[in-house]
Amino acid sequence: MKLVILVVEDEPEVRDAVVGDLAPFAATVRIEPAEDVVDAWEAVEDIDADGDLLALVLADHRMPGRSGVDMLVEMDGDGRTAAARKVLVTGQADQADTIRAVNDAGLDHYVAKPWEPAVLQQVVRDQLTGFVLDTGIDPLPHMRALDRVRAMEALR
Repeated sequence: MKLVILVVEDEPEVRDAVVGDLAPFAATVRIEPAEDVVDAWEAVEDIDADGDLLALVLADHRMPGRSGVDMLVEMDGDGRTAAARKVLVTGQADQADTIRAVNDAGLDHYVAKPWEPAVLQQVVRDQLTGFVLDTGIDPLPHMRALDRVRAMEALR
């Protein structure tokens, strides 16, 4: 079983940049790109079918069809995705969208575009660690992607 990071971004160059910045996690964590909300839910089906576990969603807000905030709210109410950490990666969410994401989707973090790769990687590491510790998953197989100090303290 692998932990999965789902990256939902409609602009291919931005999606590729996010996935590229997550390269340090790729040996340990499955990174699943999706171009819109429909594609994201198909990825969730694939993740379930493969026996992997959705741990983190990085979602843009403004996308064709349904917004990233709408998707995160929907995911917060779905048993397959409710426990996943949710991060909004956007430069276009207004205050009302952001408040809705926090209150209705259980948003765990907000990353403003453009992001610094090191900051994004730290947010991902923190969120993956929180997910593993909160869900009671054995952190040892995922240690390379986690905050080792927090994970080791949890093992004591």
